[in-house]
Amino acid sequence: MPFQNTMGDYQTRQTLETFGFLPALTQEEIFDQIAYVIAQGWTPSIEHIHPSQAMNHYWPMWKLPFFGSVDLQQVVNELEACHRAYPDHHVRFTGYDNYTQSQGSAFVVFEGRR
Repeated sequence: MPFQNTMGDYQTRQTLETFGFLPALTQEEIFDQIAYVIAQGWTPSIEHIHPSQAMNHYWPMWKLPFFGSVDLQQVVNELEACHRAYPDHHVRFTGYDNYTQSQGSAFVVFEGRR
């Protein structure tokens, strides 16, 4: 969904996760965020859900989290595989901080069709 910088649109637009109120991230910015999660030693994970259920607290996981992963390309390949398998779903990348046992980062990489 293209970003519209108008207050009326902002109030009616559904925002998802940390960067939901910003313009869509570029491919390079997405790679930078994933690289940051890996550099922090956090566990990358991929989740997906149909847009009609997007406000649910729990989204189904795509495979298991990538415990100990240090390969950016592996994570990117899995994001794309999830999007190919579920083209009409939102696909979210999450970085879990093992120390605080919480999400350190989460954002939608692909927005599904509504």
